[in-house]
Amino acid sequence: ADHLKARVLGRIGGEGGTKDAGFRVDKISDGSSACGFAWTWTSNELEGLRGTTFVELNSSNQIQYVREIPEPIYKPGDLTLEILKAVTADATPKPLPEYVSATPKKANEVAKYLFNEVQGADSEEGMRFFDESIVYRDFNYEEVLRGKAEVKKFIDDFSFPGITFATQRFDDGVAATCFTWEVILEGAPEGSAIKGISFYEVNDAGLITYVRDVPESGIKPPPLGKLARQFRPAVGVFQPVAIGSREGGM
Repeated sequence: ADHLKARVLGRIGGEGGTKDAGFRVDKISDGSSACGFAWTWTSNELEGLRGTTFVELNSSNQIQYVREIPEPIYKPGDLTLEILKAVTADATPKPLPEYVSATPKKANEVAKYLFNEVQGADSEEGMRFFDESIVYRDFNYEEVLRGKAEVKKFIDDFSFPGITFATQRFDDGVAATCFTWEVILEGAPEGSAIKGISFYEVNDAGLITYVRDVPESGIKPPPLGKLARQFRPAVGVFQPVAIGSREGGM
């Protein structure tokens, strides 16, 4: 509680002493036992740091678990892929996992099917759950992916021997879902798994229309992120942008 209070007090002054530091919820899942939301820091007509928070309740509806990850200030882009492939260069290819084809419609069930059943087996099977209008935000990259062709290339690029996206906690959202995961790399030192959070939104047909992936930094605390939040605590980034200039908080 003291840690959370200190973080809030650090932003109260706002950008330039305007005392209007805000917290905008861009998207939120509709889970009941757990949920997640995508957010943006705002202040004085500016918006800055973005991230995702996952919250899980116990049987008494008290918060028992929280994972919150902000976007990295430095987005390495394809360097991420090159590093992961270098770490797993000696990985032994494994037989493709078997799965029973299904067509879930609820957001949390779609995510579970894609990651717990289909992952590593057949990208075409996974792609049938993405709408043609898909907008995919992975915070390792500066730009969003738009359309199924770009998303398929992204998924195929990150499908190689030695890498596993292991899911950890899911909410029970129907129209949107949030879940936590870690990237396990064959050949990487023990305890080096990178944790993350994903937010998926589906339409009435159960097709995915929006994704936000946020990986944690491999260095804790992330040096650039820490500096940015010290330098501009209200917006949390070195170069904020005008409010509303990033469609849907993307």
